Amino acid sequence: QVQVVESGGGLVQAGGSLRLSCAASGSIFSINAMGWYRQAPGKERELVAAITSHDSTNYADSVKGRFTISRDNAKKTVYLQMNSLKPEDTAVYYCDAEITSYRGGYYTRHYWGQGTQVTVSS
Repeated sequence: QVQVVESGGGLVQAGGSLRLSCAASGSIFSINAMGWYRQAPGKERELVAAITSHDSTNYADSVKGRFTISRDNAKKTVYLQMNSLKPEDTAVYYCDAEITSYRGGYYTRHYWGQGTQVTVSS
């Protein structure tokens, strides 16, 4: 079994910072791309930032220059450092990890965390 668990959400004032973490555990052969998505009330889930196994990154235009995604392969963890937060960043943030497991053969699929709430007050 593979699990992906986020942590680090909370309430912060506009202009503040938060750091989200997402740790994968279980029967993992390798972790490929990892990413952070968010979903605000009444809106569709959107990509915030993603990072490949070779540390290539991409960001939504709305967070460029404010958010930084990074990963620690030894800890099987991806981070999202969020600075200069704005009220419009308020959402549930989800971690997505593309993970390959070995169970008599190699299987690759995406795993999602349960989400962590980020609320930015004005």
